[in-house]
Amino acid sequence: MTSGLSPERNPSGPPRRRVVITGVGVFSSIGTGAAEFVAGLRAGRSGARPISMFDTEGYAYANGCEVADFDPENWIHTLDPASLGRATQFSVAAAGMAVRDAGLAPESLRDKHGVISIGTTDGESRDLDQLVETEVRHGPERMEPRQARRVPAGRLSAAIAQELGLSDVEAVTLPTACAAGNYAIGYGFDAVREGVAEFALCGGADAMCRKTFTGFYRLGTIAPERCQPFDADRKGILTGEGAGILVLESLDSALARGARIYAEVLGYGLNCDAYHQVAPKQDSVAECMRLALENAGVKPGEVDLVSAHGTGTKANDVTESRAIRSVFGDEPPRTISVKSMIGHTMGAASALAAIACALAITEGFIPPTINHSTTDPECDVDCVPNHAVPADLKIVQNNGLAFGGNNSVVILGKYEERMS
Repeated sequence: MTSGLSPERNPSGPPRRRVVITGVGVFSSIGTGAAEFVAGLRAGRSGARPISMFDTEGYAYANGCEVADFDPENWIHTLDPASLGRATQFSVAAAGMAVRDAGLAPESLRDKHGVISIGTTDGESRDLDQLVETEVRHGPERMEPRQARRVPAGRLSAAIAQELGLSDVEAVTLPTACAAGNYAIGYGFDAVREGVAEFALCGGADAMCRKTFTGFYRLGTIAPERCQPFDADRKGILTGEGAGILVLESLDSALARGARIYAEVLGYGLNCDAYHQVAPKQDSVAECMRLALENAGVKPGEVDLVSAHGTGTKANDVTESRAIRSVFGDEPPRTISVKSMIGHTMGAASALAAIACALAITEGFIPPTINHSTTDPECDVDCVPNHAVPADLKIVQNNGLAFGGNNSVVILGKYEERMS
């Protein structure tokens, strides 16, 4: 029996079901699908390139982490891809990929009650950008009705159900900014753990848009060339895009069908302090970590790796590093940021990072924090600079932090059979 991972987490009622990850769908700037994504993580690949999704004239610099060569018609077969915004296309395509990766056929899910929970920061702001530009330049009568119909953020989850033919599902879109992917995973985890749902398709999706890039640019937090979390010379974030969707099901279900298990979801924590519009609060971030560890039944000393929010801004990196040390003490676990490779994918960020954590557990390595030269003394963590390292990971913590004080932390563990 693994210490701290008791399945008896509900002493007042029946034992809660153990929940495992059996499928993943990935669209990222460093790779599509689990195999490409893990290869990119292991190699320390950078997805940074000049932005092409919108006109960048007038900006002093405009690098980002776009998903290259994405053709939705290769991945979406029931719905008309042109009826979906780019973020919804990512979401639907990644969900279909995750279901196939889990060894499931969509029809096998149609007689089961499920949950679809998708996190996002921007929804279809890319379409909103274009609609507003049309209105300003040519008047509202020239706005394209079909494009306007793509805008509702609820479509990020509802379109998955439509594409896969799932009618007995609860489909929710969670707009908790850059913590939303972990929020969505927690939502699906609760439903499966409590027996409310037989499966969950959960994660996050966002598309590159001018509105978000410009907002961060005007805050002075866009890096000119590259993202350097925890580095003394860091200059900010790179905006990114993509989707990460996970298939969650009970351990009993996974074992009964002989499914591959990437990792076990042990628990999660959420809080929102509403302390400041954009500045994180150290005590609140630390408390969210403690809530997650308590929910998972894990002691701080059992965590082998922290996948940090790690945006590459001074406000985030210093605050998060100090919060980590306040929870874990003077020798915290290795603490990495995959945003150094894939940029800040907004609502997809913590979902893609959760998939990175699951793959790191399965493949036995720690992804690096690339673009690293000298660690900022105020960020006193081992960020595994520039090169992946082999590691037998048992428990990994994944942080997601967001504007407005939205914090979310998910704890994943290596699947191990337990003695009863």
